[in-house]
Amino acid sequence: MKVLLLVPKYTYNNKSPKKNYHYFFPMGLAYISAVLKDTTHEIDIVNLNHKDGTIEELINFNLNRKEYDVVLSGEMALGYNVIEKMVMAIRKHRSNPKIIIGGAIITSEPHLMIKNLDFDYGIVGEGENTIVELLECLENKGDAKNVDGLCWKGDNGVAIFTNQRVVINDLDSLPFPDYEGFEFGEYLDNMSATDALFTVFDYPRMYPLLASRGCPYQCTFCYHSLGPKYRDRSMDNIMEEIEYAIKKFRINSINVTDDLFSINKDRVYEFCKRIKEIIDSLDYDFKWACQLTVSSVDKDLLKTMKDAGCFWVSFGFESYSPVVLKSMKKPITPEHIRNSIKWCLELEVGFEGAFIFGDSAETNETAKETLDFWVNECQGQIGIFFIQPYPGSEMYNRAIKKGVIKDKMDFIRNKICKTNFINMTDSMSDKDFKNLVRTIAKLRAKHCKYQIHDKIIKEGKDKYEVQVKCPFCKVINKYKNCYLPNPHYYTIYNVCRHCAKRYYAVSRLYKFTINYYTELDLLRRSYLYVQNVLKAKRI
Repeated sequence: MKVLLLVPKYTYNNKSPKKNYHYFFPMGLAYISAVLKDTTHEIDIVNLNHKDGTIEELINFNLNRKEYDVVLSGEMALGYNVIEKMVMAIRKHRSNPKIIIGGAIITSEPHLMIKNLDFDYGIVGEGENTIVELLECLENKGDAKNVDGLCWKGDNGVAIFTNQRVVINDLDSLPFPDYEGFEFGEYLDNMSATDALFTVFDYPRMYPLLASRGCPYQCTFCYHSLGPKYRDRSMDNIMEEIEYAIKKFRINSINVTDDLFSINKDRVYEFCKRIKEIIDSLDYDFKWACQLTVSSVDKDLLKTMKDAGCFWVSFGFESYSPVVLKSMKKPITPEHIRNSIKWCLELEVGFEGAFIFGDSAETNETAKETLDFWVNECQGQIGIFFIQPYPGSEMYNRAIKKGVIKDKMDFIRNKICKTNFINMTDSMSDKDFKNLVRTIAKLRAKHCKYQIHDKIIKEGKDKYEVQVKCPFCKVINKYKNCYLPNPHYYTIYNVCRHCAKRYYAVSRLYKFTINYYTELDLLRRSYLYVQNVLKAKRI
């Protein structure tokens, strides 16, 4: 069969439909591409992000150039509007190929997507085995009801679901993701210091690596589209992929994107030993980052990780209140949080995490408990935000049941991608909740480090060198190759290359905005302003 795999244009603006390299690389689709290339089907890939033109123009161009039996794509629930545009454009084309959509957008809300998206088949859960079997079924004119892990709209408009797909236990059996087919080299060549999130390298070549799948924890604010069963790859398999990526793409950093890098400390120690051997063999600097749970961290482990090239650890903190942590089904304690932060600061290991407010058990007292700790102990290194009810999560279902989300489709289409402060608590009044939003805005403005640049030098189109003094260690950092669509109004979430602490490098206008709007809804205002600037400048 002739199959066209489309990488969604993650940000789009029909008034300025330019190519864009500033997005998170689609690992899921790259795995799908890899398994399909092991079949006899004819697979073409188009990364819409790397093309000039609107979604409709690009789809029409590719469908006019060649007649396909199937067009395949997928996205997160946050990307509904992009997928909807793609499906509508494909459906209008005279060639009328079958449309297959996968990813969390389907898995988290399959009934809703069947009703609102005009696709032929939706893939629920892990897609590698499902897509191979489905294409084989279509080619042989078989019955798709015999393929596990599918959903679609029947002739009578009723949703049809096949049996649930069993998860892939042997992750080593999968090929490495097909990054090359997605123009990964071009993506790396255009990566800026601000794209990699960590600003450790002026010219990062960061490789996203998936070392495990699934998460055994069932936190109420989270949704795992790959299921709750934790499965990990063998260390030999992981190192083979890293060595391949270094040779093929000359990467200089790795971001281990697992929900949970490991629940086994021995595995982390083994990874450190093996990656250090690889790094020591290179003739250039190489770093890596990962996500860990605070319950599995100790000082010796962090020290070993840093010695092995780890420059960044992401933690899930969520709250400092034991009452809220229990309500969230978060299997950690305030002591875990306090120790992890203390050890990272002592060892100068870069780290991030967030406290998210608005759980159903949140009260004025629990919020104060977390905010007091944040002010006194975190040195502005931890974000403070509000829970977002992502489709499929327990918080999302609670919000629907309570009537906080009245129209699921309107929420997914129009609200989830924007900064919202939704009162999903059981006992806080709307007035108290609004006051909490304002309090957090004030505390962010007062205690986060917003450092106006000392100098900014234009290097090329939308690229600048930013020189700024670290507010902690006072060392002047020079960050080259920073992507700034609007150099007069910007913020860069930096890591100091000397002390590894985080701070914001900002323009004078941005700093003025923070001070001026402290009494107002700063989080919403600044977020929406920056989003509008980005849409106008870079898309």
